[in-house]
Amino acid sequence: MPRFYVSDALSSGQLLDLPDNVVRHLNVLRTRAHEEIVLFNGNGKAYPARLALLEKRRAQAEILREEGADNESPLRITLVQAVSSGERMDFTLQKSVELGVAEIRPVLSERCVVRLSGERADKRSARWQDIVVSACEQSGRNVVPKVLPLLPYREALAGLPEGSRLLMSLNRARSLNSIKPDPQGIVLMAGPEGGWTEAEERLAFDAGFESVKLGPRVLRTETAALAAIAAAQALWGDFA
Repeated sequence: MPRFYVSDALSSGQLLDLPDNVVRHLNVLRTRAHEEIVLFNGNGKAYPARLALLEKRRAQAEILREEGADNESPLRITLVQAVSSGERMDFTLQKSVELGVAEIRPVLSERCVVRLSGERADKRSARWQDIVVSACEQSGRNVVPKVLPLLPYREALAGLPEGSRLLMSLNRARSLNSIKPDPQGIVLMAGPEGGWTEAEERLAFDAGFESVKLGPRVLRTETAALAAIAAAQALWGDFA
C-alpha cells in the first residue's frame, strides 16, 4: 500500500483531512476513494487507513488501526556529511536513510564546491529534510531521521553526539572491521569531492576521530558514506 508522512497526531478511528502534498500524490498515483493507504508521523508506528473521500484538491482518510513496527537498526549511525554538488548530496541523503542512518549533519568543509549560507542554506536544509521523508515513505521506515542545520566544519565538530567517531580517510586508516563500536553508536564523517584537508584531519583526530577505510581504492563522495554505512550495518547492525 502507498505510504505517506503526515505531521499530525494519529490514532485509530480518527478521520483526517490529508495535506495538499499527499492529495496531489494520491491523484498522481490514480488512487481511488475507499482504497487503503498507510500513514505515519515519525513516532515509530504505522497507521493503515481507508480513503473516505478523494477529490482533486481534498482527501480524507479514516485510520483503521495502529501498528507497531520494529524496523529501525539497533546500530545508531550519525552521518556527518560534507556538502557535495549537484544531485550527489540528494543521492547520499536518500540512500543513507534507506540503509538505516539515524541522523544527518551536513557540514561545510574547505574543499566543498557548494557554498551556502543564510536563507539559501535554510532552503537547502528544508529540501534535504523533504528528501529524507520521501525516503522513509519508500523504505518503510516509521521514524524520520532529522537533518540538522548546515554548519561550518569547526562548529560541527564541537557539538557531536557520543559514540565511536570514524573519519573516512586513507591517512593513518584502520580497516572498519577492526573497530569495536561504542554501545551508543557511531558518528561517521565523510568528506566532499576534494576530500579533507590536512588541517581538517588534524582537527578531527583532536576531536576523538579515528581514520577508517573500506579498502585500497579511493571512493567518490557519494559512494564513501553509503558503502561505510552498509558495511557497518553488516558488521554490527541489522544486515547480518
